[in-house]
Amino acid sequence: MKILTAIPLLFLALPGLAQKEQPIKFVNPPALSAPKGYSHAAVVDLGNSRMIIISGQVALDSLGRLVGNGDVAKQTEQVFLNIQNIVSSFGGTMDHIAKLGIYMLDVSQIQAMRDVRNKFINVDHPPASTLVQVNKLFRDDLLIEVEATAIIPKK
Repeated sequence: MKILTAIPLLFLALPGLAQKEQPIKFVNPPALSAPKGYSHAAVVDLGNSRMIIISGQVALDSLGRLVGNGDVAKQTEQVFLNIQNIVSSFGGTMDHIAKLGIYMLDVSQIQAMRDVRNKFINVDHPPASTLVQVNKLFRDDLLIEVEATAIIPKK
């Protein structure tokens, strides 16, 4: 009977032990500009792989300068370069992108965005995607923002 009363106490102690490890690690790869008030990526250990949740990326280079003022294709290229830099900093490739969330000021320019995006993603097996037209991004000179999720196998 003493063994049976010890088992519930063990289960009560387990949640406290699990909480000591951080399930999410927040990271800012050095190839990108320093963020203000957020992290570029959140990393979740899935056992045999890692899920990288990437904050919305805009057309800012590593020094925080706008690339492609007024040009959605040039801005899209910088956005996907930023995403590629984040993914590669974790040992992944753009083939590991599972999901994209795309926010554009003008979806009539979707083909210009797709032409650039298709240079970065696997067009035979593209990631799940959402495209939303928005009336404003956090800066007036930004035309597009893209968030992504990657699943990168551990080596």
